Amino acid sequence: MKNLRLIIALLLIGLAVQAGAQVTKRSEGDSRKKDKKEGAAAITDRQQSFYEVREPSDADLQWMKVIYRSLDLTKGKNPALYYPEVPNEDGENLYFIIMRLLATNQISAYEYLVDGREMFTEDFKVKVNELFDRFSIYYTEAKGSTAKNPIYEFEAADIRGGEVLSYYIIEKWEFDTRSNQMKARVEALCPVLHQADDWSGEAVPYPMFWVKLNDIRPYLAQQYVFTDDDNNLARYSIDDFFKLNMYTGDIIKTKNLRNLSLKQMFPEEEAYKHAQDSIEQRLRSFNKDLWVPPLEELQARAEAEEKARAEAEGELEEGEEGAEQVEGEAADKEEKTVTRTTKRGSKSSSSKKSSSKKSSKAKEKEKKAKIKERKPKTSTQTVNAGVRSVRNRKK
Repeated sequence: MKNLRLIIALLLIGLAVQAGAQVTKRSEGDSRKKDKKEGAAAITDRQQSFYEVREPSDADLQWMKVIYRSLDLTKGKNPALYYPEVPNEDGENLYFIIMRLLATNQISAYEYLVDGREMFTEDFKVKVNELFDRFSIYYTEAKGSTAKNPIYEFEAADIRGGEVLSYYIIEKWEFDTRSNQMKARVEALCPVLHQADDWSGEAVPYPMFWVKLNDIRPYLAQQYVFTDDDNNLARYSIDDFFKLNMYTGDIIKTKNLRNLSLKQMFPEEEAYKHAQDSIEQRLRSFNKDLWVPPLEELQARAEAEEKARAEAEGELEEGEEGAEQVEGEAADKEEKTVTRTTKRGSKSSSSKKSSSKKSSKAKEKEKKAKIKERKPKTSTQTVNAGVRSVRNRKK
């Protein structure tokens, strides 16, 4: 009986241990599920924050400049928006993300108007099927597609992502009184298709449509890209790429009353480049011009200006010395050419030499005469006089 009781007690202890282990496993699983839920909620909150990005109110703005830029996907860090050309394990490029969202009716596209006046209203929304037909993109209707909610499918190779080599963006430079700073914010972007012309064979840009950046921000935040060839770690998302203004683009237009591009306002290439540089410099230096710089910065500027002025003056002096040397060499050459005469003119040259020698001798005689006139009485006379007087005294 004692052995039976002992066996029963051991069995009960074993069962209790197993139950405790199962409880601990369940608690660990529940904690992991909670962590996963918290992580998903954090991602959702982050996506929601991208949805809630709004323009500052007119009461907070004191100054604004609307800039149109062209982003060449072969320059600077812009290739991060182009690669990979076809979706792979690294992800999707910007153009493929936009087209996929349009095909699934998750975002809206707006017409690119020829006169350059962008209208982001319901009247100017583009129908996706008409857009695909316009640019010869092959597509099919997906399952669940309805007249009110059309959904389309396409192959990655059919959207011709390799021909989208640039983007147009609308950039707003706004001075916010709340932060007292000038900030650049991208409002919309337009993919530009580059197709070869049938006659010349050169690539001609064809703007496709406008997309508001706020509409696609939550999706761009999920796609990370690397922006440096030396570091292949994808540290920034495409949304960060636009938020941090990591792109490089040329100014092609500023919003104006006549609605003209810079090329129309400045047809000459030199004036066009000068206008671009002046606008860029004004925007970049806007924050610095608002505040009085500290004394150290003013002193550094003054020293730099003084150094530049001194260097400029030194270059002018060197230029003058060089000119004098050139003039001296030219005079020497003229003298040599004068002395080089033929036999017929040898008498005249010899007479010139003799006259020059005579004049030099006369000048030397005049100098000697002047020196003799300036010489005081010699000290030997005074010495002799003193000696005679002493002798006379002795006598």
